[in-house]
Amino acid sequence: MNKGEDKCKDFLNLLQTDGAIEETFPQLASLQLSCTPLLSEPVQVSSCQHDGNMSQDVYQIISQPVGLCVIINNNNFKDGSQRRGTDKDAQSLAEVFRSLGFRVLMCEDLNKDQMDQALTFVASLHGDAFICSILSHGKKGVVLGTDRNPLPIKEITRKFRGCDQSVLIGKPKVFLIQACQGSNIQRGVQMNDIEIDDDTSPLTIPEEADVLVAMATVEDHASLRHIVDGSWFVQSLCEQLKERCPRGEDIVSILHYVNDDVAHRETTSLAKQIFISMNKSQTGNTK
Repeated sequence: MNKGEDKCKDFLNLLQTDGAIEETFPQLASLQLSCTPLLSEPVQVSSCQHDGNMSQDVYQIISQPVGLCVIINNNNFKDGSQRRGTDKDAQSLAEVFRSLGFRVLMCEDLNKDQMDQALTFVASLHGDAFICSILSHGKKGVVLGTDRNPLPIKEITRKFRGCDQSVLIGKPKVFLIQACQGSNIQRGVQMNDIEIDDDTSPLTIPEEADVLVAMATVEDHASLRHIVDGSWFVQSLCEQLKERCPRGEDIVSILHYVNDDVAHRETTSLAKQIFISMNKSQTGNTK
């Protein structure tokens, strides 16, 4: 990483750490970051089963802020290509999670190593919840850095495994992936002003407890992104979060609404699914 690039303005202040972090992680100086202000009050979170009954296993969300929401937005790639419309997605995600009481950290145009190092660092930070949204190109089971080198999704989730004594043990960790997982286009899609997040090609359910992964597409298929309006998955997710979080609906239920919404969006007739995987906690209780 290029230590001389000044892309970490206000980073230490954002994370409320001391100068030792800067010495321990000098690579952070090469990340392009921006921060957003905090809410004065945390969001109240409840969890319910798909049948609408309240679950006995509810994550306790009491910290202020609720936790950290990291958005990795890869728009400009080293080969000169761009993911048009992705800035709309990044802005929408930042706004909705900020409104839910999260501290939002935006990371822009990271190569594979920078993504890996940034996620390793944030895995050690405190909070009652963690959100990571990656907006990039992808292949089967991986997301790509701006250098088009792959970072396996499984490696990303493993950084937050409970056995490593992470401060996020027992806390909900949600990964939202807007990236292709193959090159097939799902039927019924009219491609005017639509781009795909595929570079050319196994989805894995995470082994870690308290981890949920939601992806914009199913295995072997491309995810779709409008060059102005952003991706169907992210835009629907943000709309559903704004509408349903105040009602106390849980993230898994909300993602099912997103799935239904995306499946019925027309670019004539669309048959499309998102991929959702959630692991049970090590005690066997889903939350």
